[in-house]
Amino acid sequence: MLFPRRTRRIRRYREIARVLAGHGMGFLVGIIGLERFAPFRRGMTAGGGWPSQPERLRQALEELGPTFVKLGQILSTRADLLPPEFQHELSLLQDSAAPVPFPLIDSVLEEQLGMPINQAFAQFDHEPLASASIGQAHAAKLHDGTDVVVKILRPGVQSQIEEDLNILYNLAQTASRRWEVANHYDVVGLVQEFSDTLRGELDYLREARNAERFAEGFADDPVVRVPAVFRETTTAQIITLERLRGTKVSDDEGLETNQIDTPDLADRIFQMYLKMIFSHGFFHADPHAGNFFIDTQGRIGLIDFGMVGYVDQRMQDDLVRLVLAIVMEDADRMVDVILDLGVARSRVDRAILRQDLQRLLNKYTDRSLGEIALGTAIEDGLMIIRRHNLQLPSNMALLLKTGVMAEGLAARVSPDFEPISALRPYTEQILMNQLHPHAMAKRVGTASFEAIHLGMELPHMVRRILSAVDRGQLEVGVRPERFESLMFRAERMVNRVVLGILTASFIIGLAILMAVYSPPLWDQWAGAFFGLGFIIAGGLGLYLAWTILRSSR
Repeated sequence: MLFPRRTRRIRRYREIARVLAGHGMGFLVGIIGLERFAPFRRGMTAGGGWPSQPERLRQALEELGPTFVKLGQILSTRADLLPPEFQHELSLLQDSAAPVPFPLIDSVLEEQLGMPINQAFAQFDHEPLASASIGQAHAAKLHDGTDVVVKILRPGVQSQIEEDLNILYNLAQTASRRWEVANHYDVVGLVQEFSDTLRGELDYLREARNAERFAEGFADDPVVRVPAVFRETTTAQIITLERLRGTKVSDDEGLETNQIDTPDLADRIFQMYLKMIFSHGFFHADPHAGNFFIDTQGRIGLIDFGMVGYVDQRMQDDLVRLVLAIVMEDADRMVDVILDLGVARSRVDRAILRQDLQRLLNKYTDRSLGEIALGTAIEDGLMIIRRHNLQLPSNMALLLKTGVMAEGLAARVSPDFEPISALRPYTEQILMNQLHPHAMAKRVGTASFEAIHLGMELPHMVRRILSAVDRGQLEVGVRPERFESLMFRAERMVNRVVLGILTASFIIGLAILMAVYSPPLWDQWAGAFFGLGFIIAGGLGLYLAWTILRSSR
């Protein structure tokens, strides 16, 4: 059993190397340690007339299958890691696949539900509504007449994805050792986060819980419809949801036919997301047009609950601090908040970061709310974060990307939509809640408890430090990258000294040799030997002088 698994893994390594090399990304093959599997072919480097690098990356991920397609889709949400052209291209990844033959679907249903398909459903369409790389959806009808949609996990996809995730983890470890940039951005940690997310999407019971949580949050909202989950026909590999019908939010003609007020619809879509983020602390993280259906009454039907995000109290507090800093136009406070939010894995020049943020504030100072595009403002801020090599927590990055997509969706419905005007009441309410005496008293109480705890622990901590000093076990951690420039200069200086010593030794040795050594025919060759030695010594001396003069410039 071990050898077939190893053979499959080697075959997959070879396929990854072939696809990446074939799309002109041979440099990536070397970074992740697959150069021994890469064919020597023209595709190792991009030639003239090739698609752009983002396009080639998207095409390679599509060719490598579902795991890599999902990786690209999640990376498209990480605006703190990738520039806009890569985000846009990866957002175009189509998660589609050839349909699974119905006999296989039938066997999965019977195995998972423990009953024949005609016993579980009154009617079941053999042709799928949609077929993706992870699962496919079929229309069906329950015995009570309820129309439902049944999503079934593709047979064998779990083992394939699990194998790919293990491979990705190994490749990430290799990349971290070989490439400083990969280590700086903690690609191993990113792969672990991605693995947790993808494993969650493979569990339809988790998606069912997400749908039920959204339904509970919008139970009293007459505008939003969330499909009911039918637990009797739901397992880890099957989920049965109420079928929502309506017009897609991208269907302009359908919206016009149903006389939908598009400016009001745009506002309700954005308000729905603001309610998720600021009231529920739990938001739908895939707001593309295909996941929304508008019925004849203008209600918003929401589907697909595989990708969700969370907003905890600390994230809300950080967002409030950031909003306060922006309102007060305080660049120093913005630096503090961003450094608290971002993961700075290397030294950040605070002064330059402050200058960049001040320029950003100046850019929007004199604009009215209607003139500010939320997506553009967020992208400007994320550009600064990328420039200073900061990495946001994954949930914060997902929140910002979702906000930009929600704004884009609302603007798609109504081009005159103003997101800042819709956002303002929520931020004002959160600020009031933060400044409420009860909230202030709670924070003071928490800070007091921590101060008391620290005061009680401080003597013990000092005693341990002094004990370690007394035993000679005190260690001080030093970040080596702080000394890289100094070590480089010292190395160059030592090299020059060694070169000078070698040059002087050569000249002295040549002079001594000519003075004491006189072999036969020496008089005939002495001049040529002396000239050659003089040229070599002079060349070494000139090179030494040139390096010193170049460094001084």
